[in-house]
Amino acid sequence: MSRPFRFGVNLLAPAPADEWRAKCRRAEELGYDVLLVPDHLGMPAPFPALVAAAEATRRPRLGTFVLNAGFWNPALLAREVATTDALTGGRLELGLGTGYVQAEHETAGLPWGSPRERVDHLRHTVEELERLLGSDSHQPRPVQRPRVPLLIGGGGDRMLRLAAEHADTMAFTGARSAPGGGLAPVTADEFEERVAQYGKFAAGRDAPAERNLLIQIVAVTDDPGAALREWLPRVPHLTEEQVLDLPIMLVGSQEEIVGRVRALRERYGITYLTVVEAHMEAFAPVMAALRGV
Repeated sequence: MSRPFRFGVNLLAPAPADEWRAKCRRAEELGYDVLLVPDHLGMPAPFPALVAAAEATRRPRLGTFVLNAGFWNPALLAREVATTDALTGGRLELGLGTGYVQAEHETAGLPWGSPRERVDHLRHTVEELERLLGSDSHQPRPVQRPRVPLLIGGGGDRMLRLAAEHADTMAFTGARSAPGGGLAPVTADEFEERVAQYGKFAAGRDAPAERNLLIQIVAVTDDPGAALREWLPRVPHLTEEQVLDLPIMLVGSQEEIVGRVRALRERYGITYLTVVEAHMEAFAPVMAALRGV
């Protein structure tokens, strides 16, 4: 039996205290299940932002989406996770990834490392967090037991394997690293292959993990071509039809988008969708139509 849908919004824009809290309350009013904060320079610091979100809301879970493991020492991160879980009343969901923006590491004066080194560091971080936060002697203590739920985001084989071994939620990026930095979207067929590969790695799990996808574009419209006009130059090798079929795109009428979200669950097992802040309002009617489906 399929899981019910869950929906999160990734809050990207820094804001003063009153504006931040109002934004979080609005997301709760719209029905989002999870309020999320990324881990990029120039965006809100994740843990204090989540504590403020908890003070302003009652129902939503609160998550990092996702922490750049290269920014963090595991022992210091364990302290942040435990403190934040306690201050949010056990509402924290910890999202981790390797990081993909080299310039941010350079600005922070931190080593970038090869892809292998970054995944190795993430694995070490995950294993150390499990050891530290699983110990009765660790202080401070998180509220949630046996642990704070873990989400791992990525797409390469080693990331999929790591998530299959450790994560409660596998967050598929729907993209790959692009030459010169940044990310480039993967096609529907390429995405299906990544999902299938994860399924092989996760075949021995006691219980299946939740599957998440970050949606980049939400446009409820009767003119999809207009909605994609600014996006098409970024993917010149794809036709408009192929772009509309990208898993990270939800463009069309409300009825069409609802159908596409249901298809994501049927084809890939995706039941947890995250939208970016800019599309929080646009996605709300779609989310409402999918409740209980």
